Amino acid sequence: MKNKNLEAIQAWFISYLADLLEIEPAQIDIHKSFDSYGLDSASAITVVGDLEDWLGSSISSEIVYKYPSIEALSQHLAQDNGSTDP
Repeated sequence: MKNKNLEAIQAWFISYLADLLEIEPAQIDIHKSFDSYGLDSASAITVVGDLEDWLGSSISSEIVYKYPSIEALSQHLAQDNGSTDP
């Protein structure tokens, strides 16, 4: 996995969801669930696939259900990566 810190992962998610939903990045709340943004299981698979490409590592598509917000998933990925420092 490429070395990505918490802030970089959160920034990627904010940018990604803003583009996907065609809204301003400032409208993305990292504490809200992915469901609240209308992401269904098909969308989750797409997001995870793009996230895998960005991270350079394989992850389970079920991860968005175990960590259902940008904040939770970013923290998990940063800890998994050993890069919680900015």
